[in-house]
Amino acid sequence: MIKKLLFAFFVLSSITILAQQGTSSPYSFYGIGEVRFRGTVENRLMGGVSIFPDSLHVNILNPATYASLKLTTYTLGGTSNYTKLNAEQKNEKAQRATLDYMAVGIPLKNAGFGFGLIQYSSVGYRIRNENIDGTVKRYDGTGGVNKVFFGFGQKLTSNLSIGIDANYNFGRIETRNVQKIPEVQFGTQELNTSDLSGFNVNLSAIYQRKISQKLNVFGSIIYTPESELQSKNSRLISSVLYSDFFDPQDVDQLDEIRNSYKIKLPSKVTFGLGVGQNKKWMLGSEVTFQKNSRFGNRTPDISNVIYRDAVKYNLGGYYIPDASAFSNYLKKITYRGGFRYENTGMTINNQDLKDYALSAGLGLPLGGAFSNVNIGVEYGKRGTAKASLVEENYTNFLLSLSLNDRWFIKRKYD
Repeated sequence: MIKKLLFAFFVLSSITILAQQGTSSPYSFYGIGEVRFRGTVENRLMGGVSIFPDSLHVNILNPATYASLKLTTYTLGGTSNYTKLNAEQKNEKAQRATLDYMAVGIPLKNAGFGFGLIQYSSVGYRIRNENIDGTVKRYDGTGGVNKVFFGFGQKLTSNLSIGIDANYNFGRIETRNVQKIPEVQFGTQELNTSDLSGFNVNLSAIYQRKISQKLNVFGSIIYTPESELQSKNSRLISSVLYSDFFDPQDVDQLDEIRNSYKIKLPSKVTFGLGVGQNKKWMLGSEVTFQKNSRFGNRTPDISNVIYRDAVKYNLGGYYIPDASAFSNYLKKITYRGGFRYENTGMTINNQDLKDYALSAGLGLPLGGAFSNVNIGVEYGKRGTAKASLVEENYTNFLLSLSLNDRWFIKRKYD
């Protein structure tokens, strides 16, 4: 019965992740869309920090942490997003609710492994421009890239763990561009479809050491080599009956154009340092360098964007008043908080695209078991309203469920 329930859980969750539209950002127009996955809810509530080994939570960002798992863990997490989009002459609001990931982590002797599904990036925008001469241009896009991953972590010594995960990336992005010229009966539509696929890996290592009876220090490195996505593309150009409701009707259509090329996904490296007391408190920071100047755009004919190397800073941690308390529930709650700042490396209309956010939340134990619910909020800002761009002020409400169980126990009695 348990196997049937788990199978149904994975099938329903997979369908939800693959079918959803995860963003309303106009910046998802570029590249392979807006990168949605920034870690599990537990990571994001600590500003995206991924350095801490955890015996009860799956840390998808850092495969070396699988070696620290003590219990089999099932987890899934989602986001409810509310965004205010501010342009020079107009403001809009948007909201989305998405399931971001689902994963399983399984401990082994001095090792562990995990697998699951991630919504990595998402495309979702609708833009309408009307010029002084009455020409109307409309752009809309949907889709994104998902990842199926398998990770493994191994303890080499009591202090050092290493890990690797392999990812299969796949997805489809559809974009539609429509133009209507005054006093011309029909408009022109260009429909582009890109089917994306490819593999990449992540390598990591964590070193931890006691510097006193209670205090531990941590050091971590995560490296993602450069990889490629195969993009199989089709383009349809047609005359259409124009509509202001983004549903033009085809009148005449040219032959479909097909081609394929490879998109480079840049390499990146993350360095982390942390300090804390086990099951009490932790504070850590990370810096990530990404070679975005090597990125290959999905649409090479776009001329107003330049990709430069990116950098990201994360700071965060957690505090548990008393993890072993039995009578006082509030003392067992995990309190998390953090800050994230990122220069994305994307320059649009000569403006650097920057993103920063504050986050805070709680880890709520479920009953007397090790399972927990994690809730919190992330408030941030991305972009600017200068140079005909859009400033996004967003609030993300985060929720995850982490269920723990013990497998592979040899029974003493039948």
